[in-house]
Amino acid sequence: MKYVKLGSTGIDVSRICLGALSFGTPGKGVHNWTLDLDQARPLMLHALESGVNFVDTANVYSAGSSEQIVGQILGEYGHRDEIVLATKVHGRTRPGPNGVGLSRKAIMTEIDNSLRRLGTDYVDVYQIHRWDPATPIEVTMEALHDVVKAGKALHIGASSMWAWEFSKAQYVADANGWTRFSTMQNHYNLIYREEEREMLPLCEDQGIGVIPWSPLARGRLARQWDSVSARSETDEFGKMLYCDSDREIVDRLAQLSEKREVPMAQLALAWMLSKSTVTSPIVGASKMSHLQDAIDALDVVLDEEEISYLEELYQPHNVAGHPITSLPGQH
Repeated sequence: MKYVKLGSTGIDVSRICLGALSFGTPGKGVHNWTLDLDQARPLMLHALESGVNFVDTANVYSAGSSEQIVGQILGEYGHRDEIVLATKVHGRTRPGPNGVGLSRKAIMTEIDNSLRRLGTDYVDVYQIHRWDPATPIEVTMEALHDVVKAGKALHIGASSMWAWEFSKAQYVADANGWTRFSTMQNHYNLIYREEEREMLPLCEDQGIGVIPWSPLARGRLARQWDSVSARSETDEFGKMLYCDSDREIVDRLAQLSEKREVPMAQLALAWMLSKSTVTSPIVGASKMSHLQDAIDALDVVLDEEEISYLEELYQPHNVAGHPITSLPGQH
């Protein structure tokens, strides 16, 4: 396993982060294809035993059961101080007007709920899952700062949002002496590269750890374009992220896969790992082969000609992965 610093935190994390969206009690939440505890255990243990020390989940994944599964397996594995554990807050987790968002009340309630499910007294990175236009960013940043000062999180992170929003949050933190965001978990992969315009250069300039979600485009970059899976057939959110023009890039990836005799998933991850701004892509796994592809991708190197071959057909996309309604003046 290879390791790299997580932004400016000083923490060493594996070059692959294990994402736990695929772990959860089937039928809880919006996903029916998730792996229960007994199915998730061998995957997660293999990741940990292979040197993956970075695990990411969220309070909304499978209605909290993802955190429960991650927490139980980590408890069985032990070595908590060696694991960099991240979770997220924002989405609806309970009924009622305060069961969603980034108010102080929501954050203070949800950090305790997450810690209880995870079976730990702190997380290494506590992330806002999205921007909350209904709550002043000052309220959110002060609450997150207090979570850190209470010892319930070591660092805080953000996820998909506009670069101006991220800059504003950092400015507010600096102006008040509060904790800054240390990480950005954004939507980035070979067929969605809009983050290269502003967010990635901003993160590089500010020393922010970049931990992209969906580095394999929800499986699009791991198989032929017309192939389907249980997830792709039921993933309504995923259906909104990509477009028909992406097929040409996936076809090129398949051609390069055949030429080099390397799985498509490994090549797509190798492309991402070639980007200096990327710290540790978050890779989900529902099969052992998915996890092994991610680990093996660390040894795959693309030359400049291969990178250009994969990139040159890219067409600009509409912003996907965070609400466009958070633009100034739109609520």
